[in-house]
Amino acid sequence: MTRPPLKKKVAVPLVLAVLFGLAWYVLSRLMPELPAGATDQQRMTRAANEWAVTVAQIAFWMSVALVAVRALNELTFFIFRKRKGYDAPALMRDLFSLVLFVTAGAAILKYTLDLSFAALLPGSALLGIVLGLALQDTLGNLFSGISLHADKPFQLGDVITVGKHTGVVSSITWRAVKIKTFSNHIVLVGNTSIAKESIEVCPQNGQNARIVFFSAAYTDSPVKVIHEVREAVREAENVLRYITPVVRVRGLGESGVDYEVKYWLSDYTRYNDTDALIRQRIWYAFRRNGFTFPFPTRTVLMEEVAAQNGGGRDAETLAGLLSAVDIFSPLTPEELNALALASKNHVFAPGETIIRAGDDGDSMFVVSRGGVDVRVDSNGAPRTINRLGEGAFFGEMALFTGEPRTANVVASEETEVLEIGHDAMRGLFRTNPDLVEALSHAINERRAGLLANASVSAGEEDTHDGLLSKIKRFFGLD
Repeated sequence: MTRPPLKKKVAVPLVLAVLFGLAWYVLSRLMPELPAGATDQQRMTRAANEWAVTVAQIAFWMSVALVAVRALNELTFFIFRKRKGYDAPALMRDLFSLVLFVTAGAAILKYTLDLSFAALLPGSALLGIVLGLALQDTLGNLFSGISLHADKPFQLGDVITVGKHTGVVSSITWRAVKIKTFSNHIVLVGNTSIAKESIEVCPQNGQNARIVFFSAAYTDSPVKVIHEVREAVREAENVLRYITPVVRVRGLGESGVDYEVKYWLSDYTRYNDTDALIRQRIWYAFRRNGFTFPFPTRTVLMEEVAAQNGGGRDAETLAGLLSAVDIFSPLTPEELNALALASKNHVFAPGETIIRAGDDGDSMFVVSRGGVDVRVDSNGAPRTINRLGEGAFFGEMALFTGEPRTANVVASEETEVLEIGHDAMRGLFRTNPDLVEALSHAINERRAGLLANASVSAGEEDTHDGLLSKIKRFFGLD
């Protein structure tokens, strides 16, 4: 909350000081002299005038003291802010002003009324006992609040756990700490309760970590599981990019190997959503790599397992999908079936990267379900240059010539792709060497069409002989 400027703080007490000063001066000047042999009425009038002058005097000095205390408060905490780099807590400022003003008030009463506080001590002690018993909880919260402001165990915006309550600190007062839970509820926790409880603090600008647990079958290689899950998690939203997630084995369970993935968050207040996203990425990584989530060992699972290649689709369906790819037009139905059986099916979550620009590769992909975005870097920011749907393909030059990937391809929705690898094509070339030349013609015609659409000069494209030589050299057919 923004504090009012100093001139607004002292304006009212300064005006009051002027008014009380004028009243003090006027009453002092107008006070009548008490003649010798004055009557009782004259003495009473004189006494009343003296009390009016005294009250005006006290009011004047109290107003002056208030102006001085507020100015001194502002100066003191201005220096504090310059040295420490942050504002002092409001409670500290209020206590500072209260002590100064009480001290100034005592001095003013001593000066004007010659009032000694020693005579009030017996009565004030009794009053203090009564007030202490009546305000026990309030005073406990007050002093606990002073301790919190002094120690600063947490700040506004931090996520804390106190007892059964977890949420974001929205305010800290002399009485309680206000927490906004992740159910959007407001919880007030008394400072006395916080002083007695153990507090878990997750600073808003700190490197806060979370741990998510999962399991894999004993038949899955721990090295592969750890690598694939780490790569799937590190690109998830709200995960710090500069700290690599840690995936490790935490135990050997009854049904499978138990793992944990430790990652660091950019915004800890969103940890519930991020935990859910991490579990989702783990599921997709398992599906993509053929890993298995273990079932309880006491359960007998009986089902007919579909073919893993193609995600359960039969070879005829996949061959039909490949027949729509123009560069495979020279292949016979038998060769398309063989290629379909040797291909692998992968599933990607929305936003996951399928291939990255600059990476080496020896396979191409056909979109069997969903869609992908083709992106390039433009002035340091990704720019989508094309969107491919079902039946489209990409990465063919890496499959046939081993050239590095030229663009990033990212799943725009949940997407299944069929990956055709180097070994599958090499098997076809060995059984039918004439396919090399036929496929090089088809690839060259496709590239020529793409270059023409992109208005690229013919001198920049590969000739048929050059492409044929690259394919033969890459597959060892020379």
